[in-house]
Amino acid sequence: MAEKRIEMHTIRNSVFLTRAKVWRRKDCGATLLEYAFIAVLLMLILYGIMGFGHALYAYHFVNHVAKEATRWAAVNGSACSLDTSCNGAGYMNNGPATATDINTYVQNHIPPGIVASSVNTAATWPVMTNSPTICSAAVGTQPATPNYPGCTVQVQVAYAFNFSFPLLPASSTTTAPCTQPGFCLSSTSRMIIVH
Repeated sequence: MAEKRIEMHTIRNSVFLTRAKVWRRKDCGATLLEYAFIAVLLMLILYGIMGFGHALYAYHFVNHVAKEATRWAAVNGSACSLDTSCNGAGYMNNGPATATDINTYVQNHIPPGIVASSVNTAATWPVMTNSPTICSAAVGTQPATPNYPGCTVQVQVAYAFNFSFPLLPASSTTTAPCTQPGFCLSSTSRMIIVH
């Protein structure tokens, strides 16, 4: 009796194993299809993380360099050529900072991964309500000097960002303040001139 049970168990196991092999062959195509869906989804997520990480990197650059260029321009005001504390600092001007000097400062601080031709810098010296009169009009024999100590300097840095993978549509429009097509990332910083 025990031998018959063992034989029946062996027969059942062999039938089960034969059926399992047939089922596995049928599941082979389904597994391949599931893998293809998951692989595409995984690649989409990875490229998305890399693309948006690069966009965040570009925005951090724009924000940081706008603040640094504004600080640099505030230290290099019109009185800088008269004040010896400005001279000899290495990276500073030996005179008043102009819009061209500020643009050069920004271009010299572009890190890898940022396209230099897509960076646009605009420097202005807006007259605020609490600015000295010399910022907007002549005082005595001195002409109006917008970058005089106490006046305000404003720097706007814009970057036309384009994703480096084709999953998102490329922007073909140019949005101000950017001068090239792309997603326009911009930052504006304002500071009172100290020298």
